[in-house]
Amino acid sequence: MTRVSTANDEAIEAWNGPLFDRFVQFREVLTTGLGAHGTQALALYPPQPGERVLDVGCGFGDATQQIAALVGPDGEVFGIDAAERFVELASSEAEQAGVANARFAVADAEAGFDGSGYDLAFSRFGTMFFANPVAALRNVRSALKPGGRLCMVVWRRKLDNDWMYSAEQVVKGFVERPDDSDEPTCGPGPFSMADADVVSDQVRAAGFADVVLHRCDMEITTGRDLDEAVEIAMALGPGGEVLRLLGERADAYRPQIKAALEAELGRFNGPDGVCAPASTWIVAAVNPG
Repeated sequence: MTRVSTANDEAIEAWNGPLFDRFVQFREVLTTGLGAHGTQALALYPPQPGERVLDVGCGFGDATQQIAALVGPDGEVFGIDAAERFVELASSEAEQAGVANARFAVADAEAGFDGSGYDLAFSRFGTMFFANPVAALRNVRSALKPGGRLCMVVWRRKLDNDWMYSAEQVVKGFVERPDDSDEPTCGPGPFSMADADVVSDQVRAAGFADVVLHRCDMEITTGRDLDEAVEIAMALGPGGEVLRLLGERADAYRPQIKAALEAELGRFNGPDGVCAPASTWIVAAVNPG
């Protein structure tokens, strides 16, 4: 197992514990919705047959398997994630699916990892939680060959992802994020790279060149019905993080929060479930060597 960075220990504890459990619980909805933005990124910057690809923050490994199919048997994909439980599941599922050209390892990109000479580094929502994103991206760049490419998907502003922002505002109308909690936080949070100037500066500071940002607006399913959408909003995202950190202290407010979320998220409810506009940056750059 690769050494992990002390700076990210708390976030790793969260992703390897309660957040892993919640992502597994809502996996079908989350991977379908998030996967659509990753698929769009791979369509814009497709891996080529025979290439070697690094998948940073691979999670369940579904994107890793998708890339493995694109690079074909002469290529390979290396999926890394700081959370051991995600890596164990991703590795097991790839093996069961007979994906021979994908491998996985537990690694914190900020602390460094084994491997070099990759043609492409890809990440779908896997780079926003680093304590020091420049250090992590610098390590990713060093793993690329000269001329190697970076392609990562990150959330745009909260205001451009109203289904998450409005849910957070509902929760904060009843309770506040605690300063003291026994629960580990998830790090800087999903919107740490939402500002175009900030993420561009981070990528350039890591040594990349030719930085390009593509705005991707694509509706995603946030729940197969309103009950599930509310349950997800109370378990994950900025609003869910507040409730998780509060623990039992939030129990008295949960019925009121649930009712308020039903009213708020109900505007996105339709025949195909709760579908809401989602907005991301697809960030591309090149390792100048």
